[in-house]
Amino acid sequence: MSDNFSLRCYCFIDRMQAQFSAFVGTVTQGDLPVEGMASLYVEMAPGNEVFRVVDIAVKATEAKPGAQIVEREFGMFEVHSLNQAAVLEAGQVVLDRLGLKKEDRIKPEVVSNQVITRVDSYQAQLLNRFRRGSILVPGETLLVLECAPAAYINYACNEAEKKANIKIIHISSVGRYGRMWLSGSEAEIITAKNAAVQALEALEGIPG
Repeated sequence: MSDNFSLRCYCFIDRMQAQFSAFVGTVTQGDLPVEGMASLYVEMAPGNEVFRVVDIAVKATEAKPGAQIVEREFGMFEVHSLNQAAVLEAGQVVLDRLGLKKEDRIKPEVVSNQVITRVDSYQAQLLNRFRRGSILVPGETLLVLECAPAAYINYACNEAEKKANIKIIHISSVGRYGRMWLSGSEAEIITAKNAAVQALEALEGIPG
């Protein structure tokens, strides 16, 4: 591979949660995931490498592609299956072809996180204009969390849903930073924030 190649994100989701999989289904242009599937997100630079590695992964395994995105700087893809082994195999096939290990990925960094209590009615209306998930209700507590590289936000969101009773308002996982908006009671949002941060911090990788 070129010295300029970067494995920005490589993260395996063992079991997609109900809301997370439903949200992904609203934004994906590929095969639709469902609750309980395993999933793999890979982000890389240069972005055009995505086309080659997705083709390799789906030819070699039964995993199905949900996303294949190339934007100005980076490329990202996602594959999923009810068979965890197929998703792990797809990831290994890609790593082998690129001559990399999982540990060569960039370690995720939490860039910012904010807990906003008792969201104002006008703020809720503004955010609801941009969301693709649940409705943000005035008076709820809102978590806004941002990480880099961007695709890791999917892993953070799924882990937060595992641990807390929250609503997914929106997820953005393309570009330089990934962002998620979650809402719920203050106690549940604190639990969700801690779960997301701990999950990201536990992933190994090289400094970005």
